[in-house]
Amino acid sequence: MSQLSAEDEAELQSLLKQLLRSINDKFSDAPSTECAEEILLHLEETDKNFHNYEFVKYLRQYVESSLGTVVEEETKNLTRRDGQHAIGSGHDTLIHAVTQRTRDSAEYQQMMQTLKNTMTIVVESLINKFEEDQMRKEEMHREKQHNQSNSQYIDNCSDSDSSFNQSYAFIRQEQLQALAEKLDSSRPKEVRWQALQALCCAPPSDVLSCESWSSLRRNLCAALTDPGLSDNVLQFFAKIFSSSPLNVTREIYTSLAKSVESSFLSHKLSFPTASAAIDINRPEISRLLKQIRLMNDFQKEVTTFWIRHPEKYMEGIIESTFSLLSFHHEHGSASPGTEKALEPIHLLALLDIKATWFKKWMHGYYSRTVVLRLLERKYKSLIVAAIQQCIHYSESCERFTNETTEPQSAEQQSTGSVQRGVYTGKELEYAFFVHSLCVLGKLLIYINGRKLFPIRVRKRKDPVILTDLVVILINIIYQHPKPLHSDASHTDSLSPSCLAMEVLWMLCERTECAAECLYQTPVIETLLAPVIALLNGQQAKLKSPSATLTLIADVLARIANTDRGLALFLYEKNLVVAHSERTFAAHVIVQFTLRLLDKELSSLSESDMSHTSCGAFIFVCRQMYNTCEGLQVLRPYGLHKAVAAAWKKTSSLSERVPTPVPGAAAGTSTQDVQNMHIWEETLLDSLLNFAATPKGLLLLQQTGAINECLSYMFSRFTKKLQVSRCEKFGYGVMVTQVAATAPGVAALHSSGFVRALVVELWSVLECGSEDVGVVRPKPTPMDPIDRSCLKVLWSFLSIVNLLSSSQSVWELMGRQPLANKSEYTLREMPTSIPDLIDRLIVVNSDAKIHSLFHYEQSHTFGLRLLSVLCCNLDSFLLLESQYNICSMLLQSQRENVTELDTDDGEFIIDNLSVERNHVLVRVSVVGGPSERMLPPRALQQGEHPYPWPMFSSYPLPPCYTLEPTKIHHNSLDSEISTFLASSKDSKNEESWMEICRRQYCKVMTSKPNILTGKVLADLLEKVVAHLSNSATDCFFSPAQYKAEEKSVKSAVLSSVEQLGIDTCLRYGSYLKLLTEDAVNDLTPLMKHIKIFLSTQRVKMASELITLQDGYPGHDWLTSTVFLIMAGDMDRSLSLLLNLSSLLTSAFIWPARIHASVHVPVELAESGIPPVYWCTAHYVEMLLKAEVPLAHSAFRISGFTPSQMCLHWLTQCFWNYLDWTEICHYVSTCVVMGPDYQVYMCVAIFKHLQPDILQRTQSQELQVFLKEEPIQGFKVSDYLELMEGLERSYRHVVLTDMKAIRNPAE
Repeated sequence: MSQLSAEDEAELQSLLKQLLRSINDKFSDAPSTECAEEILLHLEETDKNFHNYEFVKYLRQYVESSLGTVVEEETKNLTRRDGQHAIGSGHDTLIHAVTQRTRDSAEYQQMMQTLKNTMTIVVESLINKFEEDQMRKEEMHREKQHNQSNSQYIDNCSDSDSSFNQSYAFIRQEQLQALAEKLDSSRPKEVRWQALQALCCAPPSDVLSCESWSSLRRNLCAALTDPGLSDNVLQFFAKIFSSSPLNVTREIYTSLAKSVESSFLSHKLSFPTASAAIDINRPEISRLLKQIRLMNDFQKEVTTFWIRHPEKYMEGIIESTFSLLSFHHEHGSASPGTEKALEPIHLLALLDIKATWFKKWMHGYYSRTVVLRLLERKYKSLIVAAIQQCIHYSESCERFTNETTEPQSAEQQSTGSVQRGVYTGKELEYAFFVHSLCVLGKLLIYINGRKLFPIRVRKRKDPVILTDLVVILINIIYQHPKPLHSDASHTDSLSPSCLAMEVLWMLCERTECAAECLYQTPVIETLLAPVIALLNGQQAKLKSPSATLTLIADVLARIANTDRGLALFLYEKNLVVAHSERTFAAHVIVQFTLRLLDKELSSLSESDMSHTSCGAFIFVCRQMYNTCEGLQVLRPYGLHKAVAAAWKKTSSLSERVPTPVPGAAAGTSTQDVQNMHIWEETLLDSLLNFAATPKGLLLLQQTGAINECLSYMFSRFTKKLQVSRCEKFGYGVMVTQVAATAPGVAALHSSGFVRALVVELWSVLECGSEDVGVVRPKPTPMDPIDRSCLKVLWSFLSIVNLLSSSQSVWELMGRQPLANKSEYTLREMPTSIPDLIDRLIVVNSDAKIHSLFHYEQSHTFGLRLLSVLCCNLDSFLLLESQYNICSMLLQSQRENVTELDTDDGEFIIDNLSVERNHVLVRVSVVGGPSERMLPPRALQQGEHPYPWPMFSSYPLPPCYTLEPTKIHHNSLDSEISTFLASSKDSKNEESWMEICRRQYCKVMTSKPNILTGKVLADLLEKVVAHLSNSATDCFFSPAQYKAEEKSVKSAVLSSVEQLGIDTCLRYGSYLKLLTEDAVNDLTPLMKHIKIFLSTQRVKMASELITLQDGYPGHDWLTSTVFLIMAGDMDRSLSLLLNLSSLLTSAFIWPARIHASVHVPVELAESGIPPVYWCTAHYVEMLLKAEVPLAHSAFRISGFTPSQMCLHWLTQCFWNYLDWTEICHYVSTCVVMGPDYQVYMCVAIFKHLQPDILQRTQSQELQVFLKEEPIQGFKVSDYLELMEGLERSYRHVVLTDMKAIRNPAE
């Protein structure tokens, strides 16, 4: 084909135009003509649709028709000559040769020449048509401009529009020079307009690179002031902003800012008065609005890329903005009495009412540094104006409080379907206020922003400090309250209260901000002023009391949720209530809450004392009473009783609501019933949160609502709901706290929580990740606690937390036999803790083995759980007495050998045998960290992977017991012995005890090892006898005990007590403190103590197993005293009887105070021991103050320090400390006072802090604290710390301990 026809040319022209339109967006961003050419040349590489374009298809078809025959002939010639097919390794060579020959052919040369000539004609034709179209468009535009010179304002200058929406042509430098001359202000308007039109069609890159750009920019800025040319200039500027580098856009932006500034100066626009309004369709205002709108759009976009450019460009943009916004503050409004001028800030506030531009500028450190530096050095007037506007608005609110109208939001009406064109002065003022508030709010959250204060403003004598600004915000809330959770529409988000609350919330969330701005006396006084007024029976100046009180409570709750804010409420007397008397904020809040609950506020109407505001104030109290220190302050007010009474009243009312009957008259509306139900849940939730602390749990138990509260908690827990908006963690801590006590775990069991936990555990162990129980369960990792299997880990830790306390084990397993069925169906799931033990731990039959899909993994898991449970000696004794755990484990070991029928078989070392061996050693050997050796679970590298001997019968191999520390029985030369021997006849009781304590501390810090054996026994005997004979120190009535030998012989010890005696004898024999016949002394001693304590107990009928048959567990203190007295029964009994009259006995001797007649009946019947609700409570309180990192680690882990304290103290630190340290624990509590029990626990946690932090990170804190002894702790090393704690806290701790007989509510 030699030539293309005219039809082909027309078709090519159409296809080329179509192609250019399709790829317009690809080269629209090209900064130059060369770049555009480069894009076109590489289009096939970059455009996946390249081969689908009709123009490309046409060219391919043309090439095939022109060169097809040539290619075929050349291919035949080459294959015939070489005798090979175009397949295999020669394929590429053939293609290359054919291509080369084709390009050298005459047909190819002719085709290329024809295409070139034709395309030249086509392109010239397209350019001619484009110029004709352009002239036609310009003509039409002129007519349109003429016809619509008085049309409404239409915003079409946003820089967010594409700069290539119109066609454009490449332009030469000569043309640009001519355009620059035509734009000169001396030229006629028509000429300038035509030049602008041509300029808008040119590529921005060509315009910016021309030599006359600087004069062109000046002429463009001059054209901005011309009403007919302004829009075209803005269109061109928008193109520049969207496609040019920052150094150029900075120039344009700066010029635009100066132009706007000069326009405001020349027009001298006046601000509308109260009755007047401003019409934004007025040409001069419309023009300014468009210019500021373009600037604002650029302000918001420039933050995404200015970090890639030198700081000077960014600084130029920021400075020109601040210069524009602050210009009129320096000039226009300087002289008093002059008419107020309209300023750029007012129009900017209309366009960007929430100061999005400023928030974006302050977000990044790169720009924030420059913003704050410029504000401090040159443009502080901007901040002054913003504060002045907030003050002005606050004062105007106070003036118009009694009027029905109030300042409206500028945006409030402009969001409707009809575009507004008129704004009143009040609306402009309000828009400026909102903008100012948003700017100030962003400033306050940064340190250097706060450093701008104090700031001097007009008409105020003193400069405005940070707290002044916060007080202004609070006063605005008082004048314009709105419910927090009302319809969150756009206008609501611009209401004064919402805006002020947003700023306060931001401040609350940042520790340093809150400390400087909120935790100050003036702020707290302002927040609580209406509350104090209402408490005093006065009228509070509030527009809507209920809504305002709810907002106040919201801020107070956020403050109380932080440690610093809580301390401010509890310990700082920063409020004047009456007659210059100062008090604590916490007292005011709790008193007001109680009055709200009882509806005893005379100055408030019934409707104002709503459940919403009351619930909000209870929530503030909740942030205080769910901490130990907060409960300490609030407890005397009996808030738990008031909330419980309100709940019972509401609950009884909701039960009386009749079932709706069709046709009957409606008594109570559905909304009322719903509100009542919400209020009932609010009260239950508030009561439940008392369980966050040990003493709070006791108070909750005494309200009688513990079962309902935990059922409510379980319902929320199953729905995975958050505890509250202020709580960072889930219900883990609360569940652990509750599970430590008998009534708590009983309530958990009745709520269904325990069953759900067991089913969840079984599901993740045996059913895999799918809910289809038994079809094809996925394999679970074989490790007992695999880090990749988070669900198994979570279930394991949940069960450990639940069964951490021996009380919970006794409640859930006491008198519960195992099923031991002959057959288990595959669909049978355990639903209780005994079921779980039956299926996972006591796997002693083929039926149980076959019922497990993953026998080894599940049974290992069960043994791992058993190991943790047996760390608690009382829990182990119960399991052993009921289920013969040791016999089962030994039998399993006997069966796990290579040759069953002979005695020569070796133990098979596998996961199960290693775990069984560990558990057997743990439960059979008693001792502290340097007294026993527990075999590790991990295998070693090398020939002997498990060097520890396994056993299947007693006695244990000797390698598991270490050489005991030598105990000094005769230290007559010691200072303490000398003191005891020389002070027999001392009459001054008080001074003797003081000297004794000094001597004790001296010996403990110099030669602590002396205080063992006989010296310790003599010291304890002497001190206890002295204190029990002292009228001031004898706390309980002296023991009147004379047991007949017959009654002692007939007394029966439980199997748990017998096992405890065996454990004690083993430990005593190991320590070489007891002889072989010591059982004949220890058994009668245990019987004597059992008879004596039974006479000291309240007779009751309780559903709790722990309160039905004496003390649940073994009396470990009695065993400890027996060992201290080296097996002397008479001395041990005498010491214990004397000790029973001392306050110390209530805490170090759990069996003595269990259900005791010496405490109020409700305490005795609660089933919660003083060592938990008093000692453990204060340990948590002191831990938060003294060892905050460890306290936080416990919170994160979902475990509680109180659980561990209860564990350690109940078994007298057996298995956790060496014998010497156990002796020192007992002697320190007896000699120094019962509060030393608290200080010692705090000292241990301080000692363990590095391990606690590390184990929390690896999610094994609970297991570590329970299974590992307390390595390296010596009482003597921490005695100085304990003395320091005594000086700081004894007045609180010991006072509360002494209140055990009649605890103050």
